[in-house]
Amino acid sequence: MRNARLWRTLLGVDKTVIETMELGDDGVLVFAVRAMGSMRNRCGKCLRRSPRYDQGHGRRRWRSLDAGSVQVVLEADAPRVSCRDHGVTVAAVPWARHQAGHTHDFDAQVAWLATQTSKTAITELMRIAWRTVGAIITRVWADTEKQYDQFAGLTRIGIDEISYKRGHKYLTVVVDHDSGRLVWASPGQDTANLATFFDALGPERSAQITHVSADGAAWIAAVVAERCPNAVRCADPFHVVKWATDALDEVRRAAWNDARKAARTNETPRGQGRPAKDAPPRPDSARAAGVKNSRYALWKNPENLTEKQKVKLAWIVQTDPRLGRAYYLKEGLRVIFKLPHDQAGEALDRWVSWARRCRIPAFVKLQRSIVKHRASILASIEHGLSNGRVESMNTKIRLLTRIAFGFKSPHALIALAMLSLGGHKPVLPGRI
Repeated sequence: MRNARLWRTLLGVDKTVIETMELGDDGVLVFAVRAMGSMRNRCGKCLRRSPRYDQGHGRRRWRSLDAGSVQVVLEADAPRVSCRDHGVTVAAVPWARHQAGHTHDFDAQVAWLATQTSKTAITELMRIAWRTVGAIITRVWADTEKQYDQFAGLTRIGIDEISYKRGHKYLTVVVDHDSGRLVWASPGQDTANLATFFDALGPERSAQITHVSADGAAWIAAVVAERCPNAVRCADPFHVVKWATDALDEVRRAAWNDARKAARTNETPRGQGRPAKDAPPRPDSARAAGVKNSRYALWKNPENLTEKQKVKLAWIVQTDPRLGRAYYLKEGLRVIFKLPHDQAGEALDRWVSWARRCRIPAFVKLQRSIVKHRASILASIEHGLSNGRVESMNTKIRLLTRIAFGFKSPHALIALAMLSLGGHKPVLPGRI
């Protein structure tokens, strides 16, 4: 065929003979092709030269990149070979991956678009279904993963879990603190799942891990203690302060319920409409309403409070000393993470002593957790390590989760996350 070299270049195929070109009645440009002699009769999985088994199921077609507005496909025979390792399988072709219905360049462009643009734009531009996008990026990441060593140079890692679907469906993610890239992700949230990461990392590289940051999940701590006994485990300050915030909110809800009960018991019910001017005051109802609307005044850091919230906080301290004491306990724990390491240990012990005798059950329970994680809390202060990078990564994965809604399996979501956040983004065909 004349200009075969030109067409090979335009189609982005190597080691391929272009036999004929025909524009079909449906407006599709069909190129009849075949593999060159060096690529014939090779196993589609391992590329080992193997004896031909039969002609397969006839001719097959592969989608290629469009030529302008015209859809392009490659058509060729699909014989089967008998591989000594993989048995009878379809022979490899140089223009596409094994068992794929699209060329290498088509896959590369879809993978690039998946990391750069919206779902609708990809499906409209490439004229494929969204589930097909999931299949493409899964196999693109499988090939990319073989080219790079994702675990090279790992010394400080962060581990966390993120929900990707309703019904308690979680991904376990591992992030490199030094480079900020996503290193590993897998569906599941248990010790067996995290153990697969350290199995892939290997004993030698696991021993090179110096720091591991995580929340207080027992299943993470158990695996890290077993696989990385020499690593310094750092508790995430955000999660520790969140424990105190949750305990504070538990006290606030209890105070609100007590005020509501007191209002129902001590105050005469009013009828509908606006109360009369000479109606008696209802202090318990006013206290219940004030405590109910105090959530943000109690949660926010003092330096971020508005004037209205400062007044609300002062009112709480005066009217409900128990809730005010719980607020100061929460703030006291938060301040510890701002202290130097040589002062933080003594301050943490004093806070534990205070919480132990505060007579607030939520904080008495909290101090037991603080004592349990004391070493990892002080380690995070000493080394300045938190799960901030991991939480930032989780935010990006949540966005990808919305984009990936409709994928058949979580492995397509993981592939999209690894291509986008793993440090090896796909490039458009023809670019270096």
